[in-house]
Amino acid sequence: MAIFIVRTTAGRERQVVDRLVITGKKQGSIYSILNPARVKGYIFVEADNRDEVVQAVYGLGYAKGVIQKPVSMADVEHFIISAPQQITVHDGDIVELVSGPFKGEKAKVKRVNTTKEEVVVVLLDVAVPIPMTVSIDSIRVIQSEEKSESDEIKNKLKPMSDNKDKIEEFKEDF
Repeated sequence: MAIFIVRTTAGRERQVVDRLVITGKKQGSIYSILNPARVKGYIFVEADNRDEVVQAVYGLGYAKGVIQKPVSMADVEHFIISAPQQITVHDGDIVELVSGPFKGEKAKVKRVNTTKEEVVVVLLDVAVPIPMTVSIDSIRVIQSEEKSESDEIKNKLKPMSDNKDKIEEFKEDF
């Protein structure tokens, strides 16, 4: 078995795949079809030899031809296996919604679900806070919780250092 590349009209890959599935079932010669979203104008077909793919593609609208050389599985593997996306959102972060009906609104992260890549957020400038579940792709981190904790600690320490008289009195008491 080998993987062959079928050239198609850009944007019409899905129609070719649908028709190729029907003809491939009739012939029984096509084992699998890959239509990656990132590749425009090409689909990958797994079959025993090139002639079977050419026969299946013959007469299909939007199919322009079959490339002579087959490709190896290593060349196509990166379309099949997705790399895990690193999630940098934590509970308590302040984020901005970049898509959806609340686009441009600021929200606070309440919970992060890494397996589903979803985040539960609560909008900041609303009268009644309602938790919403949104995709990680539809938010942008504005302020991280780690930074805000360090800012709070600095703010608490500043008044103590400004009040030297009170510190002196405290030391005298002991």
